[in-house]
Amino acid sequence: MILSLFRSRSTRLAARDLYSEIIAQARQPLFYEYFGVPDSVEGRFDLLALHSFLVMARLKGAGGSDSPGGHFANKVFSTMVEDLDSNLRELGVGDLTVGKKVRGLTEAFLGRAASYDEALKASDGELMARAVARNILGDEQYAKSQTAQSLAAYIFAVDQKLAGQKIERLMQGVVVFPPVADFLPNADNGMHDKGDG
Repeated sequence: MILSLFRSRSTRLAARDLYSEIIAQARQPLFYEYFGVPDSVEGRFDLLALHSFLVMARLKGAGGSDSPGGHFANKVFSTMVEDLDSNLRELGVGDLTVGKKVRGLTEAFLGRAASYDEALKASDGELMARAVARNILGDEQYAKSQTAQSLAAYIFAVDQKLAGQKIERLMQGVVVFPPVADFLPNADNGMHDKGDG
């Protein structure tokens, strides 16, 4: 019984550690300075959703939701939901509405995750750029911009980087992301260059 409780606590702490690493990556200033991501509650949520999805997808891996990695992914997801709840309360959202807002954010996360997952499974850069433009940049018309293309390339690179990391290591709360600086869009061809669309 005591050993079981210790393992449960240890798993919870590791999930928090991993989630903290996800937050740190999602808050890299370069995303907001060079990719046109709004430095707002919404913009930060979008990047958090993206990185959380990528890490959770790796955890589930070939074993699926019922694997040890899948169960750990659920712990990370629960940690994210708790964090969203806490942040909303800190922003002054009342007890009567915070639950509804958290549900809304959870649904938004699942919708974004589905679009990223579809593009990753298809290895389709254009599909990913459209998902990025719609979910992160706020308008699908930016799909042909250098910014959307660069973010799409970054997402595929993160997915590849995560694929090379052992599930056991991730379950210890340790993750390595590729440097954001390697994917910066050209300064003169960013989000507002909408391409040919």
